[in-house]
Amino acid sequence: MAGPGSSHDPRGPVPPGWPRGVLPPRAPGWERSATAWLLDQCPPDFRGYPVVYRHPPVLAQLAVHHLDASLDGCRQAQGNARAELRDVVPPGVVEAVMEALSAEEARLVAACRAADLVLRALRGERYVPRL
Repeated sequence: MAGPGSSHDPRGPVPPGWPRGVLPPRAPGWERSATAWLLDQCPPDFRGYPVVYRHPPVLAQLAVHHLDASLDGCRQAQGNARAELRDVVPPGVVEAVMEALSAEEARLVAACRAADLVLRALRGERYVPRL
C-alpha cells in the first residue's frame, strides 16, 4: 500500500521532514490535520485564542517562531548546563542532562523544519519531488 509521499499516493508527495500525522497538502482535511499538529507544537494557551487556531497560516507562523525560540533556549541551556549544574547535582546527572538536551535539540530541529514546511504549504507553495 502506498503511503503519504510515495509516488503512487493520489494525494501527492510530501517533502522530506513533513510531520507525521499531517496529511499531504490538497488532501481532504489536510489543514485540519496541520492545525492539530501545529497546536501540539505551541504552548497550550494558544488553544484559547480563536484568531490563532481558526487561521492556520497564523498558527503556523507563530509555531515557527515558538519552535525557533525553543531551539535557541535549548542550545543556550546546552552551553550553560555544565557550569550552572556542576555544584548543584552529581556529575552523572549533569551528563544525563546533556544527553537529554542533545535529544531535545534534535527533536526541535526536526520540528522547526516540519513547521516551516507546513507554513510554506499553507502559503500555497507546492512541493515537486526531484528525480
